[in-house]
Amino acid sequence: MGSKLEMYVDILNVLEQRGPLKVSNIMLEAKVNCNILKGYLNFLIKQGLIEERVVEENGVVYANTARGAAIIKFFTELDRALSVKEEDGKILPVPY
Repeated sequence: MGSKLEMYVDILNVLEQRGPLKVSNIMLEAKVNCNILKGYLNFLIKQGLIEERVVEENGVVYANTARGAAIIKFFTELDRALSVKEEDGKILPVPY
């Protein structure tokens, strides 16, 4: 398990890639314990990064908000900018 920040980003990525999901699906995709996941989801909701949506009768799914999608875009660009490769013994930034 990574840091809290990594877990938040993992959850946002899962929701970005798979769309609105139930807790059980997020648990499987993000590989996190249910009780811990619920705490992460509550934090992300309070930050306005995800939202709960009621579907069907008694069904709840979680989905990224526009702000959550913006965070994913930011971390994707940051990851791309920080990616490096080794060439001739030197570490060079990977062009994008």
